[in-house]
Amino acid sequence: MSDPPATSGPDEGSLTGGSLTGAGLIVAMGPVDAVVGERLKPFGAMVEVGRQGTTIDALLPDATALIARGNSVVDRSVISAAPRLAVIGRSGIGVELVDLVAASERAIPVVVTPRAGTNAVAEGALAQILHLVKRLGPLTTLVREGRWAERESVELGDLDGATLGIVGLGRIGRRLGALCSVLGMRILAYDPYANAADAAELRVELTDLATLAESADVISLHAPLTPETRHLVDAAFLARVRPGAILVNCGRGGLVDLAAVHVALLDGRLSGVGLDVYEPEPPAPAGHPIFGHPAVVLTPHVLGLSRSGRRRTFEDMADGMAAVLAGGRAPDIANPEIYRRAPSGRDDDLGGLA
Repeated sequence: MSDPPATSGPDEGSLTGGSLTGAGLIVAMGPVDAVVGERLKPFGAMVEVGRQGTTIDALLPDATALIARGNSVVDRSVISAAPRLAVIGRSGIGVELVDLVAASERAIPVVVTPRAGTNAVAEGALAQILHLVKRLGPLTTLVREGRWAERESVELGDLDGATLGIVGLGRIGRRLGALCSVLGMRILAYDPYANAADAAELRVELTDLATLAESADVISLHAPLTPETRHLVDAAFLARVRPGAILVNCGRGGLVDLAAVHVALLDGRLSGVGLDVYEPEPPAPAGHPIFGHPAVVLTPHVLGLSRSGRRRTFEDMADGMAAVLAGGRAPDIANPEIYRRAPSGRDDDLGGLA
């Protein structure tokens, strides 16, 4: 794939008001809900990569819109091979597999859906927390194996009076804090971008990462993956946690050093681990040794895809992409700087750990 000059690209309709109605292909790099095709129909034909032998290389020259699903990689070579590309849609908020620099050089908005799965992910994190605190895995095994007489050998925990430590006080972290506060938990949070007044209004105590590790009975991760947050939970962090703590990761797989987490689980520093995200995704077929531990609960990065969460994710993504293709602006994009430097520039701010 040859690289055109960085300043070349589609009509900058998203910035100047030019509509791209019926202009080209809407290329989906994976399955999407029917609502996406319906809402983007005025702007071109929807084509899913791999259907009827279609390849990404053959579709990119005519693509005006690109939908990144799951583990789809939208790097500089992909963007460069799509000279008419006007918008990229991401069904979620994770954009580590999208080259934002290359997209921004072409003034291509990368549409994200930060509000769509908020409740679903927060509820999923709480479900994992409850599963681990109430020891549902071992108790299920006891009943299944006819070991009823051993039921009192499994010690059950409580959330009432316990302390929750949230890493990343964005929408999901705030929602989880609200849910757990109702259950009687004290809420701590680490987020260098959080507003102290907002946190106080939510009855959340902001603290540093070390204090959170030392104080929390349950630690739940909801930060984005950046160079600064990669392996935020490592051996040094885990050495600080109070014995018997529970760790749940519904953020990004790379936030944790899984080998160090496994060691902490084996030596009792952690009493339970919940994972909805992995690095890589999907995990290798053989999995990781931690996957077989009885105090671990695993879900395949689907906690944000409840019935309503999934529907709203696709609706929000399609609506944002349609706004761009119609010559307007999407409400939520991962590279808002392209709007700030536009002639009509609005100072959008998507800051914080979502």
